[in-house]
Order: sequence, then C-alpha cells, then structure tokens
Amino acid sequence: MIALVHVYGLAGVFLAGVAAMVLRDRSNPRRFPSALFWGLLSVAFLAGDALPSQLLGAMVILLAVIAGCGGLRAGERTPVDPVRLRERAAALGHRLLLPVVLVSVLTLCIALGAPRARIAGMALISPVQTTVVALGISCAVAWAVALRVTRASPREALDGGRGLLESVGWAALLPLLLAVLGVIFSRAGVGTVLSDLLTSGFPLDSRTVALAVYATGMALLTMVMGNAFAAFPVMAIGIGLPVLVERHGADPAPLAALGMLAGYCGTLLTPMAANFNIVPVALLELRDQHAVIRAQALTAIPLFACNFLLLFLFT
Repeated sequence: MIALVHVYGLAGVFLAGVAAMVLRDRSNPRRFPSALFWGLLSVAFLAGDALPSQLLGAMVILLAVIAGCGGLRAGERTPVDPVRLRERAAALGHRLLLPVVLVSVLTLCIALGAPRARIAGMALISPVQTTVVALGISCAVAWAVALRVTRASPREALDGGRGLLESVGWAALLPLLLAVLGVIFSRAGVGTVLSDLLTSGFPLDSRTVALAVYATGMALLTMVMGNAFAAFPVMAIGIGLPVLVERHGADPAPLAALGMLAGYCGTLLTPMAANFNIVPVALLELRDQHAVIRAQALTAIPLFACNFLLLFLFT
C-alpha cells in the first residue's frame, strides 16, 4: 500500500541529496550550517515517526536558530546563457508543459480512483490523506517525464531543486510551521478564550455584528497565522458554532465556506503566507519584498466586502 510515509520518504531523500550538494559547495559561505539545516529536515521526513517528540522539537528549534542567525545562504551558480535557454525552449515547444499538466491531471485521477484501486483485495493507495499521496505519486511521475522530455540527468534535476530551495530559503518551511501553530492554538483552547473575550467586548446578540466579527476575525487571524486553515477552527469554535449557528440559527455550510473565503482575503495581505507572498518575491528576485501584497491589496479589500455581503444574505 502506498501511504503518506512513502511520500515523506521521497521528500526526505531529495532533501538529503540537497544537503549533500550544499555541503560540497565551497562557494557557499555558510555551507556547513546550510547543509545541517537541510539535513535535519531530511531526517525529520525520513524518520520522524520513529524519533521521540522531544528530539523532533529540539530539531525544529535548531532549524529556527540556524535560519534566524543567517545560517542559510546560497552558493554561486553558473548563470544560464539566455540565448541558449530560449533555443532549448523553442526546440522542446509545448512538451515543456507536459510535466506541469501531469501533476494536476494525475492527482485528480489517482485521488478519485484510489478507492477502486485494489490488488488481491488490498487497497493500493492508503485511504488516509489520499489527495496528498496522489500528489506525491503525480510529482514523481512528472519528474520522470520531465527528465525524459528534457534529456536531463537526475543530478541536474537535483541541482535545479537545490537552487530553488536556496532561493526560497527558510520560507519554504513556513506553511508547515504555521499549520502546526494552528493545531497548537486549537488544542490550547484559544477558540474558547477568544469566544469569552469577544462575547464580553461586542454585542453579539446582533446577527450583523456577530457576522462582522466572524468575518473580520477570520481575515485578521489569518494575517497573523498566515493560514486560513489554521485560523478557521479557532474562529469556528469561538464565534461560528456557539454564536452564529446555535444562537442565530445560521446555516453552517455557507458560513464555513464564506468564512474561509474571508480568511483567504487575509492571506493576500500578509507576509506570513510565505508560499503566496514571499516565495514569489524570492523566485522573481523582486526588489520590493512586499510587491506581491501591494498588488493583491486592491483585490483583497473589495473581495472581503463581497464575502461579508454574501454572509449576510445566505447564512
């Protein structure tokens, strides 16, 4: 059975290869702490289930110390001749898009077909986190197809991945850490505390006020946590269920969907959403670190107003 642990294993092998290449890169002024960073992350992916939680926690702290002290740096890379790059792209044509399309199409097909994929009565793909497993399989297939199309070697692919990770740096881990933060907030009872504070501070007997607090809280908490999925359980426990659903009789389905959309408006406005707002800045080498956020603000603000209107009309 192909399970999430196998996807994590592939990621761990890739990160181990990145760590080895960084360690051998003498042009990198921080090659030892950088290699340690990616190596520790590789160990977490490869053997996280087998390691004590205290050791994993210490590793996470060490990762934060390395990143916070400027231990992550990129080595010097040979610039690619733009003329040669355009010539190769023209020769390959639309075949360059095949690996990208495969990731989306295969993920959908595998996720939908997983319940029926069986060998000798045993499920071929784990029913737990099926979509993530399907994405991992699709990425592996797309990688093989990309090597075939471009005639590149696995080492070249690994080196390209290393360059991408070095460009993004520590921000590549921020979505993972923010997801963990959401779990911690939920288990610590932040939603209950938030409900008590908001109940005493706002007239939540008014449905309109309660909806405004719910939508605004989703956006603001998402801006703080960087992840609408992390903010949602806190706001749902604090305002959504006890106030809007139980007290005002709101329909939970549109309440949840439109609440998430309000949170996504906050995603467009915060550097904490690194995969949306910081990673593109690094990849495009933009001078303004907040260029993406500035461009999205004109969309996020009116979109939030529309979401609130829909909440008022349909919940």
